Amino acid sequence: MTQELENASTWPVGLCVFCGLPAAGKTTIARALSESLRKQKGWLCVHLAYDDLMPLEAFSQSETSVVQEGRQPLASYWKLYRHVLLQYLEHFLQALIEGCRYLPPPKGTEGTWKKFVCCLKEQGVLSLGPEAPAPCQHLINTTTLQPVYFILDDNFYYRSMRYEVYQLARKYSLGFCELFLDCSVEVCLQRNCQRTQPLPEETICAMVQKLEIPNSEKYAWEKNSLILKSTKYTSEDNLRVLNLLSATLENPLKPLEENTEHKEVDRALCAASFLHQADQAVRRTVSQTMKNAKDNNLTPSKMKSLAQELNKLKVEFLEDLKHQYNEKKQCYSENTLAMNTSLFHQQTNDTAKKYFLCK
Repeated sequence: MTQELENASTWPVGLCVFCGLPAAGKTTIARALSESLRKQKGWLCVHLAYDDLMPLEAFSQSETSVVQEGRQPLASYWKLYRHVLLQYLEHFLQALIEGCRYLPPPKGTEGTWKKFVCCLKEQGVLSLGPEAPAPCQHLINTTTLQPVYFILDDNFYYRSMRYEVYQLARKYSLGFCELFLDCSVEVCLQRNCQRTQPLPEETICAMVQKLEIPNSEKYAWEKNSLILKSTKYTSEDNLRVLNLLSATLENPLKPLEENTEHKEVDRALCAASFLHQADQAVRRTVSQTMKNAKDNNLTPSKMKSLAQELNKLKVEFLEDLKHQYNEKKQCYSENTLAMNTSLFHQQTNDTAKKYFLCK
């Protein structure tokens, strides 16, 4: 083992989460920041663009089309691959910290793994090298012991998504920060239309309702966050970001010590679990209602109108539920979940009846 590998565990390593609406400019700014970190700081920077690393099946259907056809949405595919990428990143961090070769993880998908490795090799982090004993084993570039920053470029619209990255940083005592790109939905929709493969407009509009902006006043773990106007990334913005990244590297996360933070984390996990269960329950209700509508031979135009009305009802219901939770600041019981989902079930039935009566 080389001296560089033995010293790899002393490297300062940080994780930076980019979040915001689709087409807000995250990838453009992330690339500019990566270049700036390399030139101005001399740091090794790894840009992980989730859109490039995700397989095509993660984008194969929109939520709206799935609901219209009465099937379960494919949001779970996206969630699955997000977790896979985070596992690959943790696996790489383990190899970096322990100073060993980077081998394929025991679990994962071959296509995503190849994209992830290719991304690291293109950015000079991995190489095969003549001394690599097997094609599946990669060497981590340790020619210099400069700091390493990973920029995670995705929407991260739910706080719970970002919290997973925070947990990873805390587990390995890494630096952690968040950058939120504040961009109006109108600008995002305009930019989206100019893309080669634009997202459905309803997907972006629905995400506006779900987006949870970093809030350091309510959540202490989000204290290292910046909100940037994405319409123009100025030199002043760049300086603020560089200062934040430097500060978080100098003050890496530590294991939880205070009871107050334990309580906050427990509450955040409880909220994420409760809202996830509620989300799954109302989706099943919408799916069943659409199936019933199809069985009642509603016309395609009425099926489409009903799907749109039920989707709007679902978004408003979950938003109200989230606000109620934040105001009470306590975990809900299973009985509370059952009462709320029963109420939503009644609302969907009332909505559907209007269409059945007008056949």
